Amino acid sequence: MSDLTGDLAIETAGLVKIFGDRRAVDGVDLAVPAGTVYGMLGPNGAGKTTVVRMLATLLRPDGGQARVFGHDLVREPDAVRRRISLTGQYASLDEDLTGAENLQLIGRLLGHRKAAARERADELLAAFDLAEAAGRPVKNYSGGMRRRLDIAASVLSTPDLLFLDEPTTGLDPRSRNYVWNIVRALVAQGTTVLLTTQYLDEADRLASRIAVLDHGKVIAEGTKGELKSSVGVGVVRLWLRAPDQRSTAERVLVDALGAAVQIDPDPFELTARLSPQGGEQDVGELSSQALTALARAGITVDSFSLGQPSLDEVFLALTNRSATSEEEAAV
Repeated sequence: MSDLTGDLAIETAGLVKIFGDRRAVDGVDLAVPAGTVYGMLGPNGAGKTTVVRMLATLLRPDGGQARVFGHDLVREPDAVRRRISLTGQYASLDEDLTGAENLQLIGRLLGHRKAAARERADELLAAFDLAEAAGRPVKNYSGGMRRRLDIAASVLSTPDLLFLDEPTTGLDPRSRNYVWNIVRALVAQGTTVLLTTQYLDEADRLASRIAVLDHGKVIAEGTKGELKSSVGVGVVRLWLRAPDQRSTAERVLVDALGAAVQIDPDPFELTARLSPQGGEQDVGELSSQALTALARAGITVDSFSLGQPSLDEVFLALTNRSATSEEEAAV
């Protein structure tokens, strides 16, 4: 492994973890820039959680190397632990204690004096919009409130690196947006966030770089734009005025675009992913030619759009399955 630069929070080379006869993590290389959100995408069983547990010193790697802020994961675990915090897939809270009592207890365990622990708990409860529920037992909290309290507990002492393992699974849209705002605020204050998720829109909105894992390997890595460009220069979507013309429109588009056309559930909609050798300029030209060909065929297009593939389309192209596939148990 090359010397860690000051711009990297995490660096791994050939990271491996084996359970029985299964290589849950099979040679993972990562380079996570400090002060950013780095996303790890993958279906259940891809190895995301196992990577996080190793980096958080909860599991010992069976091979490879890893450093967190320059500290070797195996030789300097205590130094790593002083720089990190982890919010797992399930809330690690005492159900019978109130929200305030949970935070005060964790603050005391982290070494804060009683008054300081109470002050920090009150500060976080207000920041995470939980002040009104501070005196209620956690067992009476909603899923979104529990998740916010769990993240609050993780940042009682602001970490340099925060692991968020599928933090919004099962949350309603409003709660998910609240968690996203919390993540953005933490990064704005200098915390690095390693985010694992099955939600493609979550990674799209939060992460500056993304690694796609499948069967324990990194199968793609880059910015959102790089990943989207890797599976197609552009995506053409159009909506017809008359759905009974869709089969004819499909044939016209295949001839004009030279690409397969996807029949969408909406009977008015057609989609095609383009990756011509000429690049983005040719995509625009092909799209114009396709619209002209449709008009000549007497087909009316009510709406048309040209954009990049979605991360969901990237995932399907890379893995031949969706990010929420449940073919395997999560590890």
